[in-house]
Amino acid sequence: MLTWRCEVSSANNSCTFVMDPFDAMSPRKVLERVSTLLGCSQTSNEVATYLDNHDELKHLREQFLLPKVAELPPSDLTLVDGTKECIYFVGNSLGLQPKMAKKYIDEELDKWAKTGVHGHVQGSRPWAWAENNIEGLMANVVGAKAEEVALMNGLTVNLHILLLSFYKPTAKRHKILLEDKAFPSDHYAVESQIQLKGYDPKQSMLLMKPRPGEEVLRTEDILDTIEKEGDSIAVVLFSGVQYYTGQLFDMAAITKAGQKKGCYVGFDCAHAVGNAELKLHDWGVDFACWCSYKYVNSGAGGLAGAFIHEKNARTVKPALTGWWGHNLKTRFRMDNEMDLLPGISGFRLSNQPILLVCPLQASLEVFAMTSMAALRKKSRLLTGYLECLIQHYYNKDESQPHKPYVHIITPSHPEERGCQLSLSFSVPIAAIFQELEKRGVACDMREPNVLRIAPVPLYNSFSDVHRFITVLGSALAASKELQQ
Repeated sequence: MLTWRCEVSSANNSCTFVMDPFDAMSPRKVLERVSTLLGCSQTSNEVATYLDNHDELKHLREQFLLPKVAELPPSDLTLVDGTKECIYFVGNSLGLQPKMAKKYIDEELDKWAKTGVHGHVQGSRPWAWAENNIEGLMANVVGAKAEEVALMNGLTVNLHILLLSFYKPTAKRHKILLEDKAFPSDHYAVESQIQLKGYDPKQSMLLMKPRPGEEVLRTEDILDTIEKEGDSIAVVLFSGVQYYTGQLFDMAAITKAGQKKGCYVGFDCAHAVGNAELKLHDWGVDFACWCSYKYVNSGAGGLAGAFIHEKNARTVKPALTGWWGHNLKTRFRMDNEMDLLPGISGFRLSNQPILLVCPLQASLEVFAMTSMAALRKKSRLLTGYLECLIQHYYNKDESQPHKPYVHIITPSHPEERGCQLSLSFSVPIAAIFQELEKRGVACDMREPNVLRIAPVPLYNSFSDVHRFITVLGSALAASKELQQ
């Protein structure tokens, strides 16, 4: 059912009811209704303008630094206006810089210069526990309790630390189930953990592939594999969102199925955190880890996060311990008698770099201005709008066999994807990527043949999407000329 919203006039306090374009309808239905309301085509820029004007999150864009076209090294200023903001669709790789990041970093550099060692316990961000002060904000983003979250290390380091404790293979139960094309770092981590425990990855890595001729995994196939192989699986480890295809896995169903068979279930949420609405606690996920420099905008190599459910807090212990896993209240007694913190807090090894805490704090404070539910509501429509325009202009047309076309490999159902669409092309992809970059588009290319396009609801607009579609047409035309 279409919802309406009352907009009160400041002039006479009268109420005008306007359509809420961000309601629960499918993106395609919303676009049909908006274009009918405006009396224009769904492809008209008027639709993008209308959606931007009714976007209750549009003010969040002002919290970030958006590069100008001229500032991007690949831009060709003979082709594009360098004074415009670029089309930044690569938050799936590196998020934009929050405006407050530099201020917070400068504050800590200034504190170091003026107070030296006293900065460990003084100021609004005491270095000895600065990350603890923002773990509640991070917990809200991943759907966890604050005590279930730790901010520490990098993603792969955290994954190793977690697997050391959760992967306890036996002769009967020694396998780790993961997707066949997991992010390389995950693959390597699992492979090395299996070898570390004295097993053969060829026997103990259970890799799930899509069905022949398909590009994404079916949930029913994942659940069926867990049911059939579960007695031999020690750990189920999936991505939250698959980095290459953009598929959002049904984490709740996978968790339930894995635990029913006696497996621990964990997730690499690198491409899910800040993108999908996660409920790690409610779903009962055993453990998870993530980086924070993609959709959480903490900067390259930013401070990563880890999660252990409270149900495992006193039964799963860290295999490696360090000073920072010791209770803060007794840590400085220096008696070398470990007073281990329960849960993920006990997995901390050392103090965290304060200069990495600062940009993460800046970004998490922006997330705190809204909710993941609200961001996902916008994201479904924003990515759905991109999908509809691509399908309108660049679908395969049998009547024009020489026309370049785009194939979207990401699932079409909004609940089976985040904001990213992975696009494959009928023409060589490298040339298209180069032409997009020349025209002020920041996206990324992944071998063998995919462009990942990610309109991020925190800072991208519907007008960004409309501009991108126009630029894509120019890039396709230019790349076709180069091939002739």
